[in-house]
Amino acid sequence: MPMKIPFAKISLGGKELKYIKEVLKSGWLTTSSKTLLFEKLFAEYVGARYSCAVNSCTAALHLAVESVGIKAGDKVIVPSMTFTATAEILRYMGADPIFIDVEYGTSLVSSPILNEAIEKNPDAKALILVHYGGQSPILTTSSGDGILDICRKKSIILIEDAAHAFPTRYNNRLIGSFGDITCFSFYANKTITTGEGGMLVTNDETIYKRAKMMRLHGINHDIWERFTTNSSSWEYDILAPGFKYNMPDISAAIGLAQFEKAEYFRAQRQRCAAYYFKELKNVKVIDLPVCICPMEYHSWHLFPIIIKPEARVSRDEFIQLMTDVGIGTSVHYKPLHRMSYYRETYNLKPDDFPNTEKIWKGTVSLPIYPGLKESEIKYICNNIKRFLS
Repeated sequence: MPMKIPFAKISLGGKELKYIKEVLKSGWLTTSSKTLLFEKLFAEYVGARYSCAVNSCTAALHLAVESVGIKAGDKVIVPSMTFTATAEILRYMGADPIFIDVEYGTSLVSSPILNEAIEKNPDAKALILVHYGGQSPILTTSSGDGILDICRKKSIILIEDAAHAFPTRYNNRLIGSFGDITCFSFYANKTITTGEGGMLVTNDETIYKRAKMMRLHGINHDIWERFTTNSSSWEYDILAPGFKYNMPDISAAIGLAQFEKAEYFRAQRQRCAAYYFKELKNVKVIDLPVCICPMEYHSWHLFPIIIKPEARVSRDEFIQLMTDVGIGTSVHYKPLHRMSYYRETYNLKPDDFPNTEKIWKGTVSLPIYPGLKESEIKYICNNIKRFLS
């Protein structure tokens, strides 16, 4: 009898219900004390001065590019191997993504790739750096040629897309304490979840104040304070045409409970990753993900394998075989240079992204979540060997 193993499964069992009940009893369901507490604890944990909770990582990225003044016609460097949100928020502003390749094995932007992109586009204003799968690229080095080093030398704004990367470390510092702005995702299948939600963190007070204002219609102060204080003041002002991106307290309540178990969740995903590495290392027709950091620095949001062209089944055939035996998988990602809108708008060619192409044609993401049992991982590995050995 086949097992039924989903690709992703939410890990609950903490204080989610307790905190949700506290919100319900308060009579205040939108942004208030739980959101403020979530922001405070999150900023302190990652080592950032400011934190702004929003309703998605897409919203955080949009606020990020808006708050640093990205405007129509500006060029922003973006890896093609990412989800569409990383690039689409630039089009909201009328800015143009400059798509670049990534390293084979890590699916990360490397310093040589970034330097080449800057040489070809010396007027690029920013880089949106993706911490693919939960691992950070090389940010700083003693010789000054890390990604962050290059951005600082070239006066390029660094916005980190850390949708996969909580809690990810680089040089024993948490991601969120490096670039100009870092954006996290709390979507349902992420490392911690609020159902839907995200967080923008920064050390720049001006960026924080702009993002905080723009997340709620461009209002000049937190309007919910009118309903939660004894002040008789009702007046507020609109300083800019903002957005409706605030996080409600029920979402923050879930986030607080998840936040308390974030390191436990990470350790459990590492347990799964270690099992995969051990059991699949001798399957010659797959490439395992390359880990360039200590395993405990990696968030292990994804465990993507790459099926080589010489395998006896194709990537899509493999996915179907896994589905037939009850194992869920996914693909991260069909690259943006292959998506109709970006391909046609920017006349993108697959040959310009050789590593991304090689990754995409064979990549399959395996289940990796805290509740995955050893018997289930063994079942997954045994079937991979059966189909590919």
